[in-house]
Amino acid sequence: MFPPRVFCPMADSDIPRVLVIAGSDSGGGAGIQADIKACAAFGAYSATAITAITVQNTLGVQQVEMLSPDLVRAQVRAVMSDIGADVIKIGMLGNEAVINGVAEELGDVAALVVLDPVMVATSGDKLLEDSAINALRTKLVPICDVITPNVPEAEILTGQTMENVNDLIPAGKKLLDMGADAALMKGGHMKGRMIVDGLVNAKENSVMTAPRIQSKHTHGTGCTLASSVAACLALGLPLNEAVNAAREYVFEAIRTAPKLGRGNGPLNHGLASPESGDDGAADNPFPAPKN
Repeated sequence: MFPPRVFCPMADSDIPRVLVIAGSDSGGGAGIQADIKACAAFGAYSATAITAITVQNTLGVQQVEMLSPDLVRAQVRAVMSDIGADVIKIGMLGNEAVINGVAEELGDVAALVVLDPVMVATSGDKLLEDSAINALRTKLVPICDVITPNVPEAEILTGQTMENVNDLIPAGKKLLDMGADAALMKGGHMKGRMIVDGLVNAKENSVMTAPRIQSKHTHGTGCTLASSVAACLALGLPLNEAVNAAREYVFEAIRTAPKLGRGNGPLNHGLASPESGDDGAADNPFPAPKN
């Protein structure tokens, strides 16, 4: 039996709370594991609803076992009926049945929703069934406060070809037309010495740039960015400040990546300098964002 459904997050403390609905990554670089680490880096508490167990490492995904929609919903309801959440971050959902179940659970929940429309892993392995794309487009995009697609995901969701940075804002506007309140359009898949992202909402559009770090250790960047945005929103930051803080955090996490594994390695979520020999408290290149 499901616990009683609760429509409003409950809190007896002022600790920011993020409920993460996503898959597990056995390698620890992406998915739920990256989400928890990113939220912790910003001082947010993470609860989870696991949608899938993936067998993977830095070389790729070897196996995926989806959890039942009822079990996913039960996890969401258990958290929301007790701990509550200020922000809900959605990652890998895997199939249409899970998407439909999550959409039903979140329909009346009074929390911000950050949607990372996970479709393909950094290694190129597919993480969302083709038959589920329309459900993602029609059931979750309209209820999200922020969607964070990369270029391939945005192309699939909008049906638009994105050839250069000038296509970021128009594609973001189309996602707003589909119901999203805001879109953080990630331009990392586009060629160039600079990474260009776009933030689109009803009030304004902005373009943000950062130097491109030449590194293969980028596993989990999308999960990490979306969860960082979620954590900053839970802290009470306005969207533009949350996005700026999250982008800076991910930049430093890539720059100081621990270089683990033989493939696409994980980020340095703790941001302790590998060269410092200490816990990084004094030399952390990105301390918690300032309110």
